[in-house]
Amino acid sequence: MTTETITLAGGCFWCLEAVYEQVDGVLAVESGYSNGHVVRPTYEQVCTGTTGHAEVVRVTFDPQRISLREILEIFFAIHDPTTRDRQGNDVGPQYRSGIYVHDAAQEAVAREVLAEVDAAHGGRVVTELLPVANYWRAEEYHQHYFAKHPHQGYCAFVVAPKVDKFRRQFAARVRG
Repeated sequence: MTTETITLAGGCFWCLEAVYEQVDGVLAVESGYSNGHVVRPTYEQVCTGTTGHAEVVRVTFDPQRISLREILEIFFAIHDPTTRDRQGNDVGPQYRSGIYVHDAAQEAVAREVLAEVDAAHGGRVVTELLPVANYWRAEEYHQHYFAKHPHQGYCAFVVAPKVDKFRRQFAARVRG
């Protein structure tokens, strides 16, 4: 089986991870930090906004079951790509919107989708599109966070509504 991996930043990684773990065709989701300048940053360091890293999810999927375009359509539906360094009450460069590609083919698809989304938002999209760089897996307690802590305050009030929105808007894509 051929797999593909894309790295996405759209605010808190718990939100993106919770959604992509429910997407049919997604094989694995890992929370991490990407495109900063510190080697092996900790969550505490990334939270200061000084490491240059974004909170990201690394999404591994089966392109025979779901396309990169569909992965990106879900991405743009579950976060606000028009707010710089912010998603809701989460503020700082670690919460920026970004697509971090792993090869030229991904970049071509991402550029096309990004242009369509930008046009639909009147040219206000601030999502960065860059090659993935300096990726580090987040600490174990961040992995599968929503699945382990659905009733924790942030999960109940921020993550759960994004999961619900995905499930309504992309019902045909929800893992069975």
